Amino acid sequence: MSVSNKMILLVEDNPDDEALAIRALRRNHISNEIVVARDGVEALDYLFGTGVHTGRDINIKPTVILLDLKLPRIDGIEVLRRLREDKRTNLLPVVILTTSSEEKDLLNSYSLGCNSYIRKPVDFIQFTEAVRQLGMYWLLMNEAPPI
Repeated sequence: MSVSNKMILLVEDNPDDEALAIRALRRNHISNEIVVARDGVEALDYLFGTGVHTGRDINIKPTVILLDLKLPRIDGIEVLRRLREDKRTNLLPVVILTTSSEEKDLLNSYSLGCNSYIRKPVDFIQFTEAVRQLGMYWLLMNEAPPI
């Protein structure tokens, strides 16, 4: 399942979780482009065309951002805060995909405007199913705002 020009930004610092997410997407025939940022700074640089991504066409935006919370340099909560503060990115769909079960992370994520909060299942089969549903919803069913 690939919907042309619908790209996923995966923000994940754990190489195992990154590989697992990509494998789960591919296993579910989600062949859209996946851009990976391995920390909060890299994610913001990609989205705003700064740092190592200076000169990137920032009009090409992800259809959905899968954002981990526990990231080096800048954590996921701060990434979400900065996205929501900027009119160029404030409407981008952001799905928190984390192992955190802390209530404060859940509350902070929703208060800052995340679109969904999913705890990563430890079991690969459950994780694959969660990713399949994410892909089906965000890439095929959801009607995104014009940005």
